[in-house]
Amino acid sequence: MADRDRDIERSHNRGGVLGILIRFIVTAVVLAITSYLTPGFTIIGLWSIIIAAVVISLLDYLAERLMRVDASPFGRGFKGFAIAAIILYIAQFLVPGMSVSIIGAILAAVVIGVVDALIPGRAM
Repeated sequence: MADRDRDIERSHNRGGVLGILIRFIVTAVVLAITSYLTPGFTIIGLWSIIIAAVVISLLDYLAERLMRVDASPFGRGFKGFAIAAIILYIAQFLVPGMSVSIIGAILAAVVIGVVDALIPGRAM
């Protein structure tokens, strides 16, 4: 019985790591799409997209933990949308090659919300 429990625990851990990896990839793809479609929201280069995906994921995680709010653009109505725009705006100060205006952050939150609804997995 103990062997079975260990096997189940290992499969859950792999699923967790796989889930995080998928979420990271989806975030990077959504950021690339958003950068292409949104005026005032620019990420230049693959490494900047990767770094932005990590930074935004961490900021999203912190927002969820500290404020107990789902920070997806349409996760909790206007509050989630506003937090997503703020996270995008703050990320530009931490990611080289990323530039976001206030309007760009708002428009990007809308685009991310729409793309997030179309792509399986949660981007933000």
